[in-house]
Amino acid sequence: MKQVAIITGASRGIGAAIAQRLAKDGFAVVVNYAGNAAEADKVVGAIAAAGGTAIAVQADVSRTDDVRRLFEQAIAQLGRVDVLVNNAGIMPPQLPPLAATDDDTFDRLVAINLKGSFNTMREATARLEQGGRIINFSSSLVGTLLPGYSAYVATKAGVEAMTAILAKELRGKNITVNAVAPGPTATALFLDGKTPELIDRLAKMTPLERLGQPEDIASAVSFLAGPDGGWINGQTLRANGGMV
Repeated sequence: MKQVAIITGASRGIGAAIAQRLAKDGFAVVVNYAGNAAEADKVVGAIAAAGGTAIAVQADVSRTDDVRRLFEQAIAQLGRVDVLVNNAGIMPPQLPPLAATDDDTFDRLVAINLKGSFNTMREATARLEQGGRIINFSSSLVGTLLPGYSAYVATKAGVEAMTAILAKELRGKNITVNAVAPGPTATALFLDGKTPELIDRLAKMTPLERLGQPEDIASAVSFLAGPDGGWINGQTLRANGGMV
């Protein structure tokens, strides 16, 4: 039986790249999505066309019942869960300073980025097989601390803290817990609404003078999910080309 990986928010962008990479690595993949079934089905189709195994499962990670159902469907259809990749998250295209951040924006960021990661981590502790892996998603903005990102960065800093603590709490279960913190990555969501000049400036922030690609982030997740990452635990890996 293949090992099984759940990737939240996997219908496009970085999540889709992770799903395809882990399928290539030999995992059966659960492509989780919140609302866009057509995009999730495209990812499943691409994996199947390449000879892999994948299913799409709708679930809103901010909802406890949805998360429980996500794991139940994965186990019912694929037999087990070995890896959880907490990729689902939001970042509004325009974020104001803290003093101008409204309650709805703050609450939505916390519900999806922080509570969503908490919900899936909590469920994973009871569902993952021995030797399992939990891979959370932070952001390199936790290191850059740019003005305008206070609420967003607070959610990601919380994810990093839970990552380190949960790794210790799972002593004896042979389950590792780590986080990946991407820098600017060339996804449609990231590029939308940005001028070529801004994109170029962001690319030049790294010593490697380019934006990250979704496949760069998927490679970091592949390492942590695979046999070579087994001794890494409780860590946040900044995949950002040396930006910070």
